[in-house]
Amino acid sequence: MMPHIGAPELILVLLLALIIFGPGKLPDLGKAVGKTISEFRRSSHEIMEDASTEATEAKKEGSQVAKAVKS
Repeated sequence: MMPHIGAPELILVLLLALIIFGPGKLPDLGKAVGKTISEFRRSSHEIMEDASTEATEAKKEGSQVAKAVKS
């Protein structure tokens, strides 16, 4: 189980980022992180939709096979 990040930890991370990258690079870094997170969310959503579609199709095929066996 991962621990939650609180306010002190978040402030420390932001200060370290400011020191390491400087104030000029932080907006670009923020944009890159935001794009990465949104791409990850979109990809995971697509994977979940594909899995749901496959499960639905498999369930339909299973019921068709069960009907054919009963006949």
